[in-house]
Amino acid sequence: MVLLTWIAEVADEPLVLEPADRRVEWETSTWSLGASDDDRRSLSVSQVVTAFERTASAIRERARELGFPGVATFYVWHDEQAGQLRCSTGSVPPEALPFSGTYVVTDELGPVVEGFLADSEPGIIDWSALDDVQGHAEQTETEPEVMPFRVWVCSVGASH
Repeated sequence: MVLLTWIAEVADEPLVLEPADRRVEWETSTWSLGASDDDRRSLSVSQVVTAFERTASAIRERARELGFPGVATFYVWHDEQAGQLRCSTGSVPPEALPFSGTYVVTDELGPVVEGFLADSEPGIIDWSALDDVQGHAEQTETEPEVMPFRVWVCSVGASH
């Protein structure tokens, strides 16, 4: 159950809420969490969700203790390419998270965690999920549809 320990430890790690320097904020407050095969088999979605909810609550308390007056969001996503759950805290609203890819905000963490725990080969992308280069060249000028990834968000700032 190492994953649950790591999730809990995120609440005690350095927390930087600095709207003027989002790069420092991102580098300080973003965490990558993996899981052993044993953890993936033995942990339930609800156990992992509860651990993240506790961490979000603790981060909310820390933001209050720091006297941070603005908007802050704790968020979690499944990075399928890396085979990891990632989480971060930033002084941004949910619609302005620092992703270059397309994402969709959700208030349900269960499906994000479920996808992570069910990933039997973390960090490995199935060939069938990749575009066929020859077939791609034969396609029309339209771009392939990019499926957004789900990001669970939780407000942890004084402002919402």
